[in-house]
Amino acid sequence: MAFIIKPLVTEKMTKITDKTSVEKTYRVKSKGNEERTKKATPKFGFIVKPEANKIEIKKEIESLYNVTVIEVNTVRYAGKRSSRYTKAGLIRGQKNAFKKAIVTLKEGDTIDFYSNIQ
Repeated sequence: MAFIIKPLVTEKMTKITDKTSVEKTYRVKSKGNEERTKKATPKFGFIVKPEANKIEIKKEIESLYNVTVIEVNTVRYAGKRSSRYTKAGLIRGQKNAFKKAIVTLKEGDTIDFYSNIQ
């Protein structure tokens, strides 16, 4: 069953992906000047169906993109009410509820969303 609706390609998600894809070295204050390196574990975002759970999301992303998923974080968004005035009068409606999944991949793995565009 397809739980993934679409990849999340927004400015905010791109910033998170770029920030987590770079290996960082930092110093730790202690007796000696120790330097530690934080591994680069890239994160990617997806819009998924609200009924999907983390295990199903992990399996589907691993099969679609041939990567190893370390962690899946999910966020649920409620549908927002909206209304507008038209010639016919007041029209009220509601936007759909959705779920966002932020997936952490194994170091060295990456997903290219633009690979099939010609």
